[in-house]
Amino acid sequence: MSRRISWPIVALVLVIIVAPIVGVLFTKWRTTIERGGQQPADPFRIAGNFYYVGASDVATFLITGPEGHVLIDAGYPGATDIVKQSIAQLGFKITDVKVMLNSEALHDHAGGMADLQKATGAQVWASDASAESLTSGGDEEPTGTLLYKIIIASGLQRFPPVRVDHRFKDGDTIRVGPIELTAHITPGRTKGCTTWTFPVRDGDRVLNVVDLCSLTPQPGMRLADPQQYPGIREDFEKTFSIARDLPVDIWVTSHARDFGRYRKYSKRGATADSVAPFIDRAGYLAYIDSGEANFKRVLDEQQRKK
Repeated sequence: MSRRISWPIVALVLVIIVAPIVGVLFTKWRTTIERGGQQPADPFRIAGNFYYVGASDVATFLITGPEGHVLIDAGYPGATDIVKQSIAQLGFKITDVKVMLNSEALHDHAGGMADLQKATGAQVWASDASAESLTSGGDEEPTGTLLYKIIIASGLQRFPPVRVDHRFKDGDTIRVGPIELTAHITPGRTKGCTTWTFPVRDGDRVLNVVDLCSLTPQPGMRLADPQQYPGIREDFEKTFSIARDLPVDIWVTSHARDFGRYRKYSKRGATADSVAPFIDRAGYLAYIDSGEANFKRVLDEQQRKK
């Protein structure tokens, strides 16, 4: 005698079995998003009192001083443990960080600022445009392709809101004891994108450092559409011009692969001067040329499709 299958019971059993698996997978996926796939990287001194304390690609920089330290960028919200451990590994106290700065107020570079601000007790300085994004946790008007808008609307690019203590203008100087950093508003990728310049004393020489905000348009940016980001073309062109005029010996960016962190780090042991691999004005100018060429290519392609 055959028995009839009770589909509601089958469905219930499947839910009981499958739901925990889906939950675990979702949690792992969410954790990956929050960490951005970043892995720990060896922290090291670049030159003088200037250190790399970031992850495998997303960069964070530490500038140390007798009256307190400065931290530039914070990485993903789920990867701040890398920054904390790197600072400790170098022998510094995270509570000695007195000022935190940012290059671009996006999920991968500002996502960990709230957590690091809590850990350090530091004051956060930001440009006017970046301050709006930082205090709202990245809650900006969705732009770009439909897929990018969906990602933004889903909250996956949001991050814990940051308390902005001070706002600066283009050309302002931030000081912590003898440390002096000059802010250059270099808009394009974001309206508040900030490039930082500062001198580093290494032995008997003073080296000019440029931490250049990214020159790459965000995914889905419509460069030929003036309604999406009014003045975006002029902003990028202005940024390329500003960047070329900055005095530079050592240059870095918010993504380690762009300035060759690992390549330059690996060459340190092959020379008597461990700083030499990072002195790279030619590489800096080549990076700007590449960024400008890419911008023009994308703009031309978009204009042809209009």
